[in-house]
Amino acid sequence: MHCPRMKRQMNPGTALVPCPVVLLTVAGKDRPNIITLSWVANVCSKPPTIVAGIRPERYSYNLVKEAGEFVLNIPSSEQIKGTEFAGTKSGRDYDKFSEGEFTPEPATKVNAPMIKECPINIECKTTQIIPLGAHDLFIAEVVAVHIDESKLDEKGRFDPSKTTLFTYLPLNGQYWALGKRIS
Repeated sequence: MHCPRMKRQMNPGTALVPCPVVLLTVAGKDRPNIITLSWVANVCSKPPTIVAGIRPERYSYNLVKEAGEFVLNIPSSEQIKGTEFAGTKSGRDYDKFSEGEFTPEPATKVNAPMIKECPINIECKTTQIIPLGAHDLFIAEVVAVHIDESKLDEKGRFDPSKTTLFTYLPLNGQYWALGKRIS
């Protein structure tokens, strides 16, 4: 006899898991800034388009809005300490590049810096901002992608076995490393 599984209904919330972890960099007035985000997604392939949700009260919000461009830097597990720092401290009070032990390097299509230590950097230009509630949705076209050559396979494709990417689980507020290939 088959026993049905019980499921508990939860309050509506951010239950879509896993969430990517990105370090969004933006050129600031005084210095560049970094904000850790998980509310990001690919939403279109032609033109390549991503979305990023940012709370208007965050320091980075106005920097991103005014600049109209940014870089999404995909960290590996080696950058977890700096990623958590960038997500819990304000750029008003901290130089997140210096204190997060990140190295800025010039991007090719936007003024925002890339993070050298991150294996993937995605340069973006904002095309639209949509207020949603607690977050505004920044819709942006991808204008350049950079991948660390040491993370590529013999065919020039990204090889995830050469780095440990990680994800955020909003259901419990934890970061988890991505595992092995299953298909």
